[in-house]
Amino acid sequence: MAIQMDIQTADDLPESIEEPPPSCLLREWAQAAWQGDADAEPELSLRIVSAEESRQLNRDYRGKDKPTNVLSFPMQMEGDITFAENEPQAFQILGDLAICAQVVEDEARQQQKHREAHWAHMLVHGMLHLQGYDHIEDAEAEEMEQLEVRILNQLGFSDPYQPDINLDTVRRVET
Repeated sequence: MAIQMDIQTADDLPESIEEPPPSCLLREWAQAAWQGDADAEPELSLRIVSAEESRQLNRDYRGKDKPTNVLSFPMQMEGDITFAENEPQAFQILGDLAICAQVVEDEARQQQKHREAHWAHMLVHGMLHLQGYDHIEDAEAEEMEQLEVRILNQLGFSDPYQPDINLDTVRRVET
């Protein structure tokens, strides 16, 4: 089943920020990060936010008064929906992600990472958080990082925890 993702982009993104990746790529990356039942239809909302909105969310929900790259708000609702054909369909509402375009762009430049690869990493990272993965304890962090590396490799991206040797080797997808 395909992941269901409502994508919103804040109106107040600075003009200096490039357009976020196309929705087809965002959905592809989220689908690749889905670790649950193949028959379920996971649902989430993704909001691409400004630095100010990220700062406000981070302050309100995490007590940190600064913008951050990705915030995850897990919901974890499961159940069945009956569609017109009267066939029950499994679903799982994962929650919400907020990705700050400015922070992702700035980090990609500072860390000398390809922009698209860093966007993919942040979406995969956030998706894993929605599914209960975390990096508070060392063992959890190692497990989560290994999973991120595996998923990103499957998508054609290099290890996000290693410096990029050649920024031109990122996979290109026609949309």
